[in-house]
Formats: sequence, structure tokens, C-alpha cells
Amino acid sequence: MWDYDRLSREWDEHRVQVLRTDYTESLIATIELSLASPTFRELGPDARDLLGVVAFLPQGINENNLDWLFPAISGRRTIFDKFCALSLTHRSDGFITMLAPLRDYLRPKDPASSSLLETTGYHYFIRLLIEVDPDKPSYEETRWIVSEDVNVEHLLDVFTTNDANSDGVWFICCYFMEHLYWHKRRLVVLGPKLEGLPDDHRFKPQCLFVLSKLFNSVGNSPESKRLLVCALKLWRERGDDSSVAITLQFLADVNRLLSCFVEGIQQAREAVEIHKLLNDGHGQAQALETLAWLFVDDEQLEAAEEAASQAIDLYDGGDQFGVCKCHRILGHIYDSKDETGKAIDHYEIALGIASSFNWHDQQFWIHHCMAMVFLNEGRFDHAHAQIERAKSHVGNDLYCLGRATQLYSCILFREGRLEEAKPEVLCAADVFGKLGAAKDVGDCGEILRFIEEGMEMSVASCE
Repeated sequence: MWDYDRLSREWDEHRVQVLRTDYTESLIATIELSLASPTFRELGPDARDLLGVVAFLPQGINENNLDWLFPAISGRRTIFDKFCALSLTHRSDGFITMLAPLRDYLRPKDPASSSLLETTGYHYFIRLLIEVDPDKPSYEETRWIVSEDVNVEHLLDVFTTNDANSDGVWFICCYFMEHLYWHKRRLVVLGPKLEGLPDDHRFKPQCLFVLSKLFNSVGNSPESKRLLVCALKLWRERGDDSSVAITLQFLADVNRLLSCFVEGIQQAREAVEIHKLLNDGHGQAQALETLAWLFVDDEQLEAAEEAASQAIDLYDGGDQFGVCKCHRILGHIYDSKDETGKAIDHYEIALGIASSFNWHDQQFWIHHCMAMVFLNEGRFDHAHAQIERAKSHVGNDLYCLGRATQLYSCILFREGRLEEAKPEVLCAADVFGKLGAAKDVGDCGEILRFIEEGMEMSVASCE
């Protein structure tokens, strides 16, 4: 009847006793008996090392990935089937894994001592090197990280400890975080190691830049800004104008979220000018897109429309992802101008592009924006329909889940369904709290205050 925390504490305290009891009852003896059995010996010389890999990886081995993880081992599927038959492993949600006592005993004490484990890590890392570009067909292929992020993070945590002087492992860290940014936005245990790199380390500014994107993606804009300022300083010192411009662009967007509009507009404009000097039309378009969002939030709607339109012209159909986002901006501009019809038209254009490429994050935000338009008009049925469509694109993105839940609570509040709205906003606040999204937690607090005031007025009127 122990809860999870108690079970974990007891296991940490007593695992040695569990493994080392009287010989006739010893779990170690049982494991070694299985490993000495004719069935196991027939599996060949790689069998013990394969068990070590399963034991080392927190999630175990994804059955769908046996071919690209172990291409040099013949009969690999049969071997893993036999592991299960011998009760050395078991299957769980598509992964081949093992119980904690077995894992403790079979895990390699020094990962460098297992050539197969090192090779398996490199197979993971090579697969990470596919560029995450929403405009390319390979984008969907990179979604594999959603199911195996814990394994990859554990491998990188070990490799960055054991092979800290290798540039390659830090380069892989950047790709890993990019994969998470696009497909499974969350923070990483690698953060302190990345910040601890010497300032003259080749990949430190890039590591800080991508880490800042992860912080921003989960709503922690202050931490994102701190990291971007550090990265920008390093890029300027190295004279890397292209990286300076890109970092300025992201820093401007973070300042927008922090309502530092003057600072953000200045940074976005500097990014535009640097891209112009570098004759980088695509980079210029991205910086103009950021500038347009800043103008929207600063209520400079005419300037925002001009910047968004210029960005679309510069993208010139070559970057449909950028075009999609610009139409989202235009939708927001026309909504702010109370030109609802035009706003919906631009959201529909953006949705058509996003749907054709199956961009779940963009589809989420477009439906979220459309729900807000209908909510502001009091068209609650339409708002409900849009927020349900938004939820269908949340996937593993906790921040988006929080935003959808928060907006749903607002819809219920506006409908007068206060008892239903309260638990929804509390749920959203809990999600934001876990992510460290302080501003969003504050927004939820304001919504909760309105809901509770409404409930008190309702009680008073009944009395």
C-alpha cells in the first residue's frame, strides 16, 4: 500500500539487500542462472551487451527502432523475444525494458566499457542531425524524438560528463534541444552544463541560444532573455554578424512577451538592417515578422500591417511556414481593428497552409486565435468549436495545453458557467506553475479573481 515516493525511498535504501540475500534465494543468483542457461548462450556473444544497453537506457529500447539501432546484430528481433521469454526483459508501451533490480545489476558501470552502448549512442546522435525545418519533408521524420527524448537526454548527460572536451557532443546537444523545441517543448537537465561551458567554447553561444528558445517556449521569458543577452554578447565578440542578427530577432520577440516594446522594436530593426547588409532576404523577412508582432502588441497597427506585408513579399512563397505566421499576424491586426471578417479570412489562409503541411503548433495557435475572436463577439458555440479543434493539436506541448485550458475557462466564465470555469483555470495555473511560466500564472490568478467575484455576487443575489 506504499505510495510512489515511499516505494522509491525504500528501494533506494534496500536495493542491496534485495539483490544479496541467501544464495538459494538470491536475485543475483537467479539472474546469473538465466545468463548461464543454454537458451541464453545460444543467443550469441552480443546478448549480454544488448541487455546492458536495455538496462542503461531509462526507457529501454523502442521495438520499432531495432533495425537502425543495432544494424550489425543479426537475428536481433529473435534475441529480444528470447530475453522476454527468459523474463530478463518485458514489453511496455512499445518498449523493451526491465525491472529495476535487473537494471541495477546489468547496467554498465562505465558506459565507455561497452562498445555496443557507445555505438548505440552514436546511432541516436546521427539521427538527431536531421535539420528540423517545417518547410521540408523530413520534418515529420524528426518527430521520433517525442517518444525517445528521455533516452537521448540521458545519453547526452553521460556523454557530456565523460567526453566534455569533445566539440561534437555539445553540437549534438543543440540539435537535441532544437528537436524538443519543435516537437516536445520542455526544459532539459543539461542546462547547468551548457551554461557552465567556458565563454571561449566553440558551441557555448549556440547552446545558450537554443536553451533560451526552450525556456521561452514554456513561458519563462525572463530566463530566456537572460540567456539570449549572454549569447548575443558572445556572438558580438566573435564578429558573427549573421548570428548576432538572429539572436537580436529572438531577443526582440522575448522583449515583446515581457512588454518591453521600445527595446524589442530597436532590436528587431537592428536585425533587419544587419540582414539587409548581408543580403539575406529570408532573414530580413523573419526579422520583419518579429517587428510586426511588436507593433501589434504596442498597438501600432498600421506599422504592424506594413511590416507583415513586407515580410510576405520577401518570403515570396519560398517559406510557407513564414507566410503562414504572417497571415496569423494580419488576422490579429484586423481583429484588433474590429474588422472581424478580414481577420477570419487571414486566419483561414494561415490554417490552409498549416493543415497542408500538418503543422500542429500553427494549427493550435490559429484555432486558439479564432476562438478568441468568436469569444469577443459573444459567439460561444463557435468559440467552443475552435478551442476543441485547438486541443486536438496540443500533442505533448504542456504550454499549449495550459493556454487552451485557460481560454476554455474564459469561455465558460463569459457564458456564466462559473462552477465549471473555476477548476479549468486552476488546472491551467497548475500547468503554468510547473513550467515556470510566471506571467501566465498571474493571468490565471486574474481570471480566477473575476470568477470568484462572480460566484460571490451570484450567491449574494440569491440571498
